[in-house]
Amino acid sequence: MADALTHSRVLAIALPIVLSNATVPILGVVDTAVVGQIGEAAPIGAVGIGAIILTAIYWIFGFLRMGTSGLTAQASGAGREAEVAALLTRSLMIGSVAGICIIGLQGLLFAGAFVVSPASPEVEGLARQYMAIRVWSAPAMIALYGITGWLIGQGRTRGVFAIQLLMNGTNIVLDIVFVLHLGWGVPGVAWATFIAEWSGLILGLWLCRDAFGVSAWRDWARVFDRERLINMALVNTDILIRSVLLQAIFVSFLFFGARFGDVQLAANHILLQFLSVTAYAMDGFAVAAEALVGNAMGAKSVRALRRASVLTSFWGAVIGVVLALCFALFGPTIVALMAKNPDVQQAAGVYLPYMVAAPIVGVAAWMFDGIFIGATRTRDMRNMMIVSTIIYFVAVLPLMAVFGNHGLWLGLLVSFVVRGATLAWQYPGLEAAASKPVSPS
Repeated sequence: MADALTHSRVLAIALPIVLSNATVPILGVVDTAVVGQIGEAAPIGAVGIGAIILTAIYWIFGFLRMGTSGLTAQASGAGREAEVAALLTRSLMIGSVAGICIIGLQGLLFAGAFVVSPASPEVEGLARQYMAIRVWSAPAMIALYGITGWLIGQGRTRGVFAIQLLMNGTNIVLDIVFVLHLGWGVPGVAWATFIAEWSGLILGLWLCRDAFGVSAWRDWARVFDRERLINMALVNTDILIRSVLLQAIFVSFLFFGARFGDVQLAANHILLQFLSVTAYAMDGFAVAAEALVGNAMGAKSVRALRRASVLTSFWGAVIGVVLALCFALFGPTIVALMAKNPDVQQAAGVYLPYMVAAPIVGVAAWMFDGIFIGATRTRDMRNMMIVSTIIYFVAVLPLMAVFGNHGLWLGLLVSFVVRGATLAWQYPGLEAAASKPVSPS
């Protein structure tokens, strides 16, 4: 198996995810541009805040993508095809139930969201119209998390790219038709997204048709097997806790940044877009690690595990260096395009070196995330994230007191370093687990 792990195989898995991620901001730009043609500010704000609220709600179930990926990769690597099919059924059931619950609780969820993030009556009214339509695709969106993880676990990332391309392409075309030609306004944007999301689910199910060709997908004794359900729940719960803590770091970063005035807050927000680009680029190679490491763990091959970890991390490091060079060379130009205010441009330029350092400093954290997800060592991920979060808060407060906004950025980079270092410390446990005998299916 180790011999089959080549650079070309890593790239074949990673590049479709990188391309898929690249389509995400394009859709946001088109949504905003189309609504902007209405000529009023309120519709733009309504679509923006409505999309953010729904994305935040759906994000809670993002664990389903990562958990399904690791479990599927291991089952596939072990040759347990019946379990691979059963994992798809479990993921679809979780996604469907979660989506139905969101539809049922939409009133409470939306009311709570506007308490936390109040808006003008006009914006809130339009946002509620938008969300009242889009929420009916919640089962499709959350089920797609499971389908995406299932495809990634088998290294079928071209399918993931196809789903993303269909959804975003459909959304863009229908945006233009519904809003610009039919004049449906904000509801038109919502209907475009609703149709696109259900279209994505239909394509996803079609891509999974091989699983439905065997009886195991409806082997209910296996699907509802207590031990497997508990294992899936533990894996997903660990990932959820880890993700919440990671989000807490970034949310606190934004809140802390507000202490230093509007100019530095705006500069920080612009520079975080550099970090977002880095995450999207690294994600492709972290996903490759999920699939290849999971296969190696399923096959109980230490050699394949080590080679998968090294090859994917090599490409992650390459991307990190390339991004760092691009940010160093073109960062000022990008900042100037994103912000017209000279004070914001100057402030962003002062802190730009932290963005040059981030892809290199953070590569270990991103890559080990993929490696540990593939190995389903999510308890280690959770525990090391707890350690990293504690150290971040312990470090960032005195750093800010001494160095101001520089201290805030240093604290964020410290969290990256600690996350990577602590997961590296836990890595030998993966190889030890891979050397254990295969358990019965």
